[in-house]
Amino acid sequence: MPELIRNALGKDSKVKETGSSSLLIVPIIGSNPATGFMVGIGGQYAFKMQGSNLYSLISGSLQATTKNQYIFMAKNSIYTKNEKIFFTGDWRYLIFSQSTYGLGTNAPEGGILDYQFNLGGLETGADSLAQPMTFNFARFHQTVGFKLKPGIYLGLGYHFDSFSKIVDQKLDLDPEEQLLTSHYIYNNAYNFETDKYYSSALFGSFIIDKRDNMIQPYKGYFLSLGFRGAYRAFGNKNNAEMFSGEWRSFHGLSRRNPAHLIGFWLMGDFTKAGDFPYLILPATAFDQRGRSGRGYTQGRFRGQNYVYGETEYRFPISRCGGVLGGVLFANGTTASNSTQNLNLFDSIKLGYGFGLRVKVDKYSRTNLALDLGFGEQSSGFYLAISETF
Repeated sequence: MPELIRNALGKDSKVKETGSSSLLIVPIIGSNPATGFMVGIGGQYAFKMQGSNLYSLISGSLQATTKNQYIFMAKNSIYTKNEKIFFTGDWRYLIFSQSTYGLGTNAPEGGILDYQFNLGGLETGADSLAQPMTFNFARFHQTVGFKLKPGIYLGLGYHFDSFSKIVDQKLDLDPEEQLLTSHYIYNNAYNFETDKYYSSALFGSFIIDKRDNMIQPYKGYFLSLGFRGAYRAFGNKNNAEMFSGEWRSFHGLSRRNPAHLIGFWLMGDFTKAGDFPYLILPATAFDQRGRSGRGYTQGRFRGQNYVYGETEYRFPISRCGGVLGGVLFANGTTASNSTQNLNLFDSIKLGYGFGLRVKVDKYSRTNLALDLGFGEQSSGFYLAISETF
């Protein structure tokens, strides 16, 4: 963290040519109940293409855990020369284990207690809300956006999601001790396989990006509207559609220091019951950067329709923005479950928390982010490169 070291030694910041690139590589060391102890490496490369005023971004990580989980993730958000084309992508391969909790955000108050999920007369007679699973997950999402006007893009892409080697660890089909899980019941009800499945889809998007910087915006807004068509022509079992939308905006609170601001993030995914298999339905932290739902574990909330909102107050700690900053955030999640007649906003789960920011490159505005989030009987520590949104 060169900027932090130079600041601590009282030296002037190193002169750096405008538009130059920055590369940040950090070790990943951590532990949580879902993964056990984990080690890995993460990196981010920020750069500007010739003729572009905006930074492009490539990031990724490799991780291994003591629970025999192996995780590869890579993201790209790239503007070409003169910002004529905008690439955005999300590539992942996971050998993973993760609990699912049923559909909707109406889990009983108190968290882990008796819970009944009913679909077509079948129930999970569970003594715990968590339903652990293991699986291999592959994702390839890549979109190419073509500029219509400055900051406005029309995109076309391909979305592929595959779950294989699925083991539903609580599932017991023995007639005498039968225990049926949410995943098994849902997929059987809509004629999906329960050990493997995939979605192969054409993706269309409309994007307006008026942010001054995608890595750490000081002002502007971002709007994305998307349509995902997973039709039989692309190898799917049935015709399926999903609509998505995302909004981010940033509002300065100080004329002297643009890093003092408040930001808003809203996104939603909408599909019909039975269009997509269970694990492909919208869920917590399955957005492109995997950042939604701080305070809750990945996949904690899932539904046919899913809406997430967050606000974050960002403030400087060091003089004039400097090296250190802080954030306070609050979020809310709602997901539907048509089989229980649970609509969006009937049940909302809230999260909140705070964090520290360490500036590691002032030209691209790259921060090292350390956050502590709290939810309903849930908490999490998050270490990441760049802002949550």
